[in-house]
Amino acid sequence: MSGKETTGRGVRWLFALRRYLTFFLLMAFVISCCMILFLNRMTSATGMELTQAHIEQAAKLTFLNVVLLSLLCTVIDGIRRRFMVDRPVKKIVRAAERIMKGDFSARIPPMGAMETMSGFGAIAECFNKMAEELSGTETLRTDFIANVSHELKTPLAVMHNYGTMLQQPDLPQDKRLEYAKAVADASRRLANLITNILKLNKLENQQIYPKAETYDLGEQLCECLLAFEGAWEDKALEIETEVQPDVLVDTDAELLSLVWNNLFSNAVKFTPPHGRVSLSLKTEGALAVVAVSDTGCGIPPEVGRHIFEKFYQGDTSHTTQGNGLGLALVKRVIDIVGGDISVASEVGKGSTFTVRLRRKPDETP
Repeated sequence: MSGKETTGRGVRWLFALRRYLTFFLLMAFVISCCMILFLNRMTSATGMELTQAHIEQAAKLTFLNVVLLSLLCTVIDGIRRRFMVDRPVKKIVRAAERIMKGDFSARIPPMGAMETMSGFGAIAECFNKMAEELSGTETLRTDFIANVSHELKTPLAVMHNYGTMLQQPDLPQDKRLEYAKAVADASRRLANLITNILKLNKLENQQIYPKAETYDLGEQLCECLLAFEGAWEDKALEIETEVQPDVLVDTDAELLSLVWNNLFSNAVKFTPPHGRVSLSLKTEGALAVVAVSDTGCGIPPEVGRHIFEKFYQGDTSHTTQGNGLGLALVKRVIDIVGGDISVASEVGKGSTFTVRLRRKPDETP
């Protein structure tokens, strides 16, 4: 037997002795008071006088009853504690120790009827929910680190390779310009990646809080769309807009501009030359509904379930144009401002991203 087990057993015996003494004192007080009251009542009612022998015999019998009842209560309380306290506590401690060692798959097994009656069932349920959240957070953290490492290595490798080739003394001028452009593009991609990571980190940790202001949503949408005029002209895209006027929203304009810029950027990027990008703004009751559509490659159903996850890129042919953080930023912003975003897509025909925001009610009677 190990020293730890011996110490644990000694502690349990000490606690049992303390519980017995507690019950003994309680029983002694209660039974003695009851016995004294009974004897006083009986002598006053019958007029019988108690002799010293009677009192000593009653005292011994009372003491024996106190000892036996205290022992019985201690045993019953020990059994109760074992099934209603000790067992559920051991289950919780074992699961907590596994969590502390990094095993986030640890869960507390279902509690029995007696354990649930003591309230440990609710504790176990909360613990399992916490463990599930920790497991998801740890998985996201691990994936995030792995993806960040990969995304950082790619542009750095490009910059290193082309930088090495630029050092060649006899390199033709056209190649020098080509390699310099590749280095500039890789550095731009790296800068955008770091910027988006910082933005997403601030959003996920609630270090950015919405600053509500009332403004015309249609004007903001048009301004953001016009920022991509050069990109859509280079691809000869057809632009369609159907913007309902005087749609006011009361939210953070700077945060929402991240949403529109990412949606317009993706629409232009994934639409082939001579395709079409559409913008729609209308109202539905108390909501402002924004739809951004394109005639691009579309999104398969299995990809559509993951497009709002960090670093997820469904179309690997465009991985050099993005880093898989844009839609994660969009989703986080929409959650912060209390809106909703959904996507409808068909492979080969295009996609439509729909954003619903609570609009400011009309003040006119």
